[in-house]
Amino acid sequence: MDLNKRKNIYYLFSFAICFVIAFRLVQLQLINPERFDRESEKNSVKTIITTPARGLIFDRNNKLLVDNKPSYSVVITKKEFDTNNIPLVSALINISPDELRTMLKDIEGTNRFIPTRVMRDVDFRVISFIEENRDLIGGVDYTIEPIRLYPTEFKASHIIGYSKEISKSMLQKQEGDYYRQGDLIGTTGLEAGYENYLRGEKGYEFILQDSKGREVGPLNEGKNDVQSVSGYDLILSIDADVQTYAEKLLEGRKGAIVAMDPSSGEIICLISKPDYDLNYFSGKLSPQVWTALNTNPDKPLFNRATQTRYPPGSTFKMVSALASLQEGIMKPNSTIVCEGSFKFGDKVFKDHGTYGSIGFVTSVEHSVNVFYYKLVLKIGFDNWTKYGKMLGFGEKTGIDIPEETKGLLPSPDYFNKVYGPKGWTQGYVVSLGIGQGELGVSPLQMAEYTSILANTGTFVQPHLVRFLKNPNSGELIPVSFKKRELEINKEFFKIIQKGMYLVVNGNGTGRSIRNADVEIAGKTGTAQNPHGRDHSWFIAYAPYDDPKIAICVMVENAGFGAAVAAPIAQRIILRYLLGQTDDSEIIEIKGNFPD
Repeated sequence: MDLNKRKNIYYLFSFAICFVIAFRLVQLQLINPERFDRESEKNSVKTIITTPARGLIFDRNNKLLVDNKPSYSVVITKKEFDTNNIPLVSALINISPDELRTMLKDIEGTNRFIPTRVMRDVDFRVISFIEENRDLIGGVDYTIEPIRLYPTEFKASHIIGYSKEISKSMLQKQEGDYYRQGDLIGTTGLEAGYENYLRGEKGYEFILQDSKGREVGPLNEGKNDVQSVSGYDLILSIDADVQTYAEKLLEGRKGAIVAMDPSSGEIICLISKPDYDLNYFSGKLSPQVWTALNTNPDKPLFNRATQTRYPPGSTFKMVSALASLQEGIMKPNSTIVCEGSFKFGDKVFKDHGTYGSIGFVTSVEHSVNVFYYKLVLKIGFDNWTKYGKMLGFGEKTGIDIPEETKGLLPSPDYFNKVYGPKGWTQGYVVSLGIGQGELGVSPLQMAEYTSILANTGTFVQPHLVRFLKNPNSGELIPVSFKKRELEINKEFFKIIQKGMYLVVNGNGTGRSIRNADVEIAGKTGTAQNPHGRDHSWFIAYAPYDDPKIAICVMVENAGFGAAVAAPIAQRIILRYLLGQTDDSEIIEIKGNFPD
């Protein structure tokens, strides 16, 4: 064979090889890429994300309050799922086909290759169907995940809070990439405030699959797997027995209770009524239940302990007293004449009695309005606002749950903004002297204020968590909070304390709750309500000579502070300090209780 013929054969053979390669490339990339793409992806590694157990929650005595239990969730791997099976799967998990299509549409990017949760907390019937029909419904599987369990009658729904599936907007705003579609995230209460500790760390299992999508086994014998790590446990300052008892005392009413240790800032109990059942949020949340909770006119999801903004009535009078003493406007032995009413301009501000010339202690004991009508004008609006802020009003306390409002502490600037510089007069300020008008506070702020009075001027940040507990080592990590001394002479606080002592143990407005076993110092208050009966306030601390508990009780539409709020506070104090329980019904005490 001559040389030219050999060359032609070589060229022909080379051309044939190139043609076959080119044709195959065209076939793979242009003619039918989906089929080969799917086959190549199936012959790959499948990533299974394992959800860690959220941290447990215990009370101050290590009583378990919030646990976890196993639950089945249905997951779909979009890349392996045949959309022709949408009607079958939607019927299986009891949602509409359109809803399932929307879920699948939202699964984008790398999530297409990872099982995505489409329904949590399904019953065993669903799991059995999936096991028996794996070949029919490829891409559909289930996982076992922990969900919340509440093992006792302890409710504290506004303390614990709940978790919900993360929303699209939250997914987009998250820092990092921890959360994926369908994940739970703490939404309210401690579940939200300590989310980064409670959630734990996800685990990852890597499974080999063949070209048919069948699982072959773990990648590298499981050596590449990452174990999930449970979240940190929370050890609370809450006393579960006192909390449960206080919840019963407020049952059937609207209002709030906050009790705390004045020396440490630890919350002993925090109640908001009406409340709700946290079991609604364990597993899948019914849309009907969610709608009912949000449309209920009693607003059970609203935390009245930390988010209300009601005038505190006479419980606020001590702010003016401290301001006048510290500014040197009044001396400890100064007096004001109280004639039974106070005329300012063309308006008469009434009192509930005539007391003559009295000092600070008597003004607190008998809750004399005229004394404070006159006093607030003496100290001036700016000073009233200054000391109100110093004592914690108009600012968040910094409690370790996100649901907290600042309240409203009026100031000259505020009135100028709302009414204009010439739209208000000093007559607006007179009512502020007795805690009325546009002043708005929360029971939490009032409990902190009471703690400051009991502490003789020391602010300690209120908090619900004492320790974080490491799930691996068991190490208890203390949680630190702020503490500071107010720039008010401690001798002035002692004057206020004596007046509060006589409110209960003298002839004051709270004498009906006097107790031989514990000396309670307190102050009653009534908040005017333009929409119905007034709201009942009572603040107190005990024992008088060594305070272990400071408390605020606010009951909506219950009238005088001494009528309902004070007896509730007394029972909680006796339960906490002495273990005493009074199971008789709290009824409104009849009579005239000026405050």
